[in-house]
Amino acid sequence: MTLKILLIAGEHSGDLLGANLISALRTTARGSVSFTGIGGEHMTSHGLLSIFPSTDVAVMGPLAILCKLPHLVRRVYQTVNAVLEINPDIVIIIDSPEFTHPIARRIRKFSPDIPIINYVSPSVWAWRPGRAPKMKSYIDHVMALLPFEPEVYTRLGGPPCTYVGHPLIERQDWIRSLRPKTLATRLQLVDGAIPVLILPGSRLSEVNSLLEVFGATVTKLNDRGYKLEVLLPVVSHLRNVVAERIANWSIPVHILEGEADKFMAFRLARAALAASGTVTLELGIAGTPMVVAYRVDRLSARFRFLITTDTVVLANLVLGKKAFPEFLQEDCNADALACALAATLDDGPVRQAQLLALDEITKRLLVPNITPSYRAAQIVMDNIKRL
Repeated sequence: MTLKILLIAGEHSGDLLGANLISALRTTARGSVSFTGIGGEHMTSHGLLSIFPSTDVAVMGPLAILCKLPHLVRRVYQTVNAVLEINPDIVIIIDSPEFTHPIARRIRKFSPDIPIINYVSPSVWAWRPGRAPKMKSYIDHVMALLPFEPEVYTRLGGPPCTYVGHPLIERQDWIRSLRPKTLATRLQLVDGAIPVLILPGSRLSEVNSLLEVFGATVTKLNDRGYKLEVLLPVVSHLRNVVAERIANWSIPVHILEGEADKFMAFRLARAALAASGTVTLELGIAGTPMVVAYRVDRLSARFRFLITTDTVVLANLVLGKKAFPEFLQEDCNADALACALAATLDDGPVRQAQLLALDEITKRLLVPNITPSYRAAQIVMDNIKRL
């Protein structure tokens, strides 16, 4: 009989994780296996039959969710109905808890025998810790990407949680094998120019919040005598939006697509100005110094008092210290960002401290003797076998 595995991802980063997991499951599972659910271009290219594309539900923050709430609710019910009809051997929800957890709760209510795995823990260590014990009623296992998360679930009384390792580790050798000089030659970067990364995020809401202030930041540095050329990796569905927004910038900007160009740009750049998120770990693996910023809508900002950590930057959380400067909300302004980025670009104690911290990130994320995707695949298969 064909093993039926259903995966649900709600955004670009989850799509990448799901694609790697599908590859590992094909090797780990014995016999025929089918993959259905919700995914993007990466998961579908690995054989997922997607009910609708994950980009259709990729929103973040209370205001953005409220604006699309009727649409999201319809997609939740559509997904639940499809799951119940397919009756898979297991369901794996990947990140995007605002979308995936309502689905998981309804699956558990209407078909309690289907095991449900949560790949990528919600940020219960940062805010809303009460979610962890509630998850026990509809999540059978959490597969964590951050090494400190299993202890958090034990302390909060949540479901079983295993640190599987961060999938970025699987790409470390490939990233380091890339030749950034080939990108510099192809882009015809000006001799003596300083390549700097701008990473405003993979969601439209993030681009809307950050791209303008990031542009003002590099303009200020250019006016101060820093001869910058901007490298701007984008996800394909945002390329046209980004191109339109930067059309009047006075600094040379190179828009890049694809994983190879993105990571070559990471290795080529002197430093990065980045949105808070998984990209800070990607920069860590690539060894790129960074300044991190984030803005949320005014409604989301009202709930900042609920955050229980002193940093929201994943790279800092993994290290257990604020190694990389972060600027949130009203602190996310061009003057503050320009000062921090200048200190990161210049040779000096700030840059040297960051370079030392970057060396430590990879060590913290490693799991000995197995890749994260295969460890995750083992946990998935173990939960199927317990039926």
